[in-house]
Amino acid sequence: MSLNYIKNFYEGCMKPPTVIGQFHTLFFGSVRMFFLGVLGFAVYGNEALHFSCDPDKREINLFCYNQFRPITPQVFWALQLVIVLVPGAIFHLYAACKSINQECILQKPIYSVIYILSVLLRISLEVVAFWLQIHLFGFQVKPLYLCDAVSLGKKLTIIKCMVPEHFEKTIFLIAMYTFTAITIVLCVAEIFEIIFRRLCFLISQ
Repeated sequence: MSLNYIKNFYEGCMKPPTVIGQFHTLFFGSVRMFFLGVLGFAVYGNEALHFSCDPDKREINLFCYNQFRPITPQVFWALQLVIVLVPGAIFHLYAACKSINQECILQKPIYSVIYILSVLLRISLEVVAFWLQIHLFGFQVKPLYLCDAVSLGKKLTIIKCMVPEHFEKTIFLIAMYTFTAITIVLCVAEIFEIIFRRLCFLISQ
């Protein structure tokens, strides 16, 4: 019986009840995760090693890099992807435990409402992540970072640091903003598809 639950849960996650939901899963799973996993590592993987300041000392470089990156972009985006997946995973786990197939989700109002709520929660999480990304990283990575070194207790108060591959990072930032925006649009479109299919189902009865 537990294997059947796992099978239903897996099928629900991989093949949502809507066409747009299936496209969202494909986009989210293949394009967005591949982009982050492969290109994100290539762009940000050695950033801390190549981040250099003047004077170029290990403790100063480390201090200023931690100030420049309170959280690394790879970790932030990985957390975003995991958190955004949670509402849908909870719903499909519930559907698997109740043996609810995908057609029932669109046919029974209570299941449709719960599914729409999970999509709305997914949208809310994406919007929050979008806002946090703007707050943490902005829209452009500048080649020079001015580090506030007052707390180091030395004569220097402002230290100039060079940010490696700043242009590539700017392009990557824009791409991640674009992916988030596309995901939000797909989620909104999925809600409209559910409403439209519910109306068609009611009319056909």
